[in-house]
Amino acid sequence: MRTQVIIPAAGSGVRLNSPTPKPLILLKGKEIIVYSLEVFDQCSMVEGIIVVAPAQHCADFEAVIKKYSFKKPVKVIPGGATRSESVFNGVKATDPNVDYILVHDAARPLVSLKLVEDSIRACEMSKAIVVAVPVKSTIKRTDHNSKDINATLDRNILWEAQTPQVFAYELLNQAHQRGIGLEATDDAFLVERYGAKVKIFEGEYRNIKITTPEDLKIAEVFLE
Repeated sequence: MRTQVIIPAAGSGVRLNSPTPKPLILLKGKEIIVYSLEVFDQCSMVEGIIVVAPAQHCADFEAVIKKYSFKKPVKVIPGGATRSESVFNGVKATDPNVDYILVHDAARPLVSLKLVEDSIRACEMSKAIVVAVPVKSTIKRTDHNSKDINATLDRNILWEAQTPQVFAYELLNQAHQRGIGLEATDDAFLVERYGAKVKIFEGEYRNIKITTPEDLKIAEVFLE
């Protein structure tokens, strides 16, 4: 099964109080994005990697990638105005003969090789896989303006979506074509809207997304 990886890497470092793009911020002496690149570089199921970076920082990403001498081909392309546009740019840059596309957030450096391999295998059966973990906390739904609680949701049926998310190539390509102009916080939303069934694959709680300085500290603890 031929798989290519798209890594949306356009996140800013604003909430981390850094002028550097978030994926290039150092975590224990190594750029955040490098941790997941190393995992995909080790994965025998992955043929190549496409990093979708801010246009003005593509050269910075290319310099980092060159520094680490990955075995797999890693291509850097400019992103769009939104996450959806950026991922679609990545889809258009993939080999159309691949079987699967795996999308993984650049800001999730702690993804494991086992989770990557297992999620790709799961996609052979379901064509659309979202790695997620069961929600631990009690979730309240509120009125947007007043913040009055109008429901307490059953956490037994709630999952926190993560990445990787893995899709059959043609399914993801068609979902993005039909979703042009829509903003989505993940690609599964576009595939769901396209009418395809998406299956949850249980992930790992350590596969956190780096958003705040506290997340950096947590990631450092996991790495130790």
